[in-house]
Amino acid sequence: MSTRFQISRLGAQGDGVADTPEGPVFIQFTLAGETVTAAREKDRGTLMAVLEPSPLRVEPTCRHFTECGGCALQHLERQAYLDWKREKVVQALKSRGFEADVAATVPCAPHSRRRATFSVRRTEAGMLLGYNRAHSHHIIDIEECPIVEPQIEAALPMLRRLAALICHTPQAFHLTVTHTDSGLDIAAQDAGKLEDKARMAISTFAIREGLARVSVDGETIVEPKKPVVTFGGVSVAPPSGGFLQAVASAEGAMADLVCEHLKKAKKVADLFAGAGAFALRLAAKSEVHAVEGEAAALAALDRGFRFGTGLKRVVIEKRDLFRRPLTFKELAAYDGLVFDPPRAGAEDQCKQIAKSDVPFVAAVSCNPATLARDLRILVDGGYALKSVTPVDQFLWSPHVEAVALLEKPRKRR
Repeated sequence: MSTRFQISRLGAQGDGVADTPEGPVFIQFTLAGETVTAAREKDRGTLMAVLEPSPLRVEPTCRHFTECGGCALQHLERQAYLDWKREKVVQALKSRGFEADVAATVPCAPHSRRRATFSVRRTEAGMLLGYNRAHSHHIIDIEECPIVEPQIEAALPMLRRLAALICHTPQAFHLTVTHTDSGLDIAAQDAGKLEDKARMAISTFAIREGLARVSVDGETIVEPKKPVVTFGGVSVAPPSGGFLQAVASAEGAMADLVCEHLKKAKKVADLFAGAGAFALRLAAKSEVHAVEGEAAALAALDRGFRFGTGLKRVVIEKRDLFRRPLTFKELAAYDGLVFDPPRAGAEDQCKQIAKSDVPFVAAVSCNPATLARDLRILVDGGYALKSVTPVDQFLWSPHVEAVALLEKPRKRR
């Protein structure tokens, strides 16, 4: 049975929110100001019909939209969508008492995502490969994907054939596909135990298809070509399945903000450095101390530095910054700092930065809520928040990156 709802606003996950006497009801694929009918179950509604559409409603780009759970907001006009992402950052900052200067959202183009993780499962009809339906483990088999780079979209049929060779489980598993400068790098997770015959078949297939690397559960099965990405002109071979910013242009925009802010710094600390997206760019002008908990990522960063040209010294340190943050005494050696932690943020590390005298700090985050918490610690410790820039890296999703720039006057000694 369907019920009529008036949508008042967009929620944090991109769902339309209807306020009712029993509380808010979240209805996917609806927009503020719309009148819709939906089948209600507790606090969620399944959209049945849009009776009065918003003037901001547009035709979705992808045929799988509303079925596939990969995108939430293809039906929202572009500028309104970018404004909504900016507002997420504004509201997160307000919740911590900030009336900050938040720039316009840096946009992300369709067909620009170089890395995607697909859900895969073997069925009697063949290999399902796509994304899970929202709030479900049901895999929507896709024929197109307008967020990924064309090389990944064109490879979908090939990926199904490769998945069939890798699959040794009745359960769903994941295939992470990265488009690198030397070809596709494919990492399977939870696909089951491989026998020698399967390894040979995968190796033959990968060589024939021109793949850069295929790995299963962290083990490289075949690597005909070293997968390579470029950080500011420095070539890096990232570890299989390791962290990489999803969109190269978004990474470049964030790096430009960070490098410009830290351009006067002679010695920079890069915390949660990954494989060197910031460190190797910063090394063009500054000495860098890159700190990261993942050994494979650090090794990739170190190799990139050693084979790079025209770089100042880069020193690496393997360290769990959640358990053992750099202390304010250790930070006294640096006049610039950037940190880019996972979604949980860097609360304990920020308490040490707040006590330090590092004059220029750049905070990069994929979670506005933890970013706002961490910025509050820094500002309460004497930093001035100069700017915040949202960056759209996960197109048509509710996720938004942000780069915050802070300064603290040097104490006279």
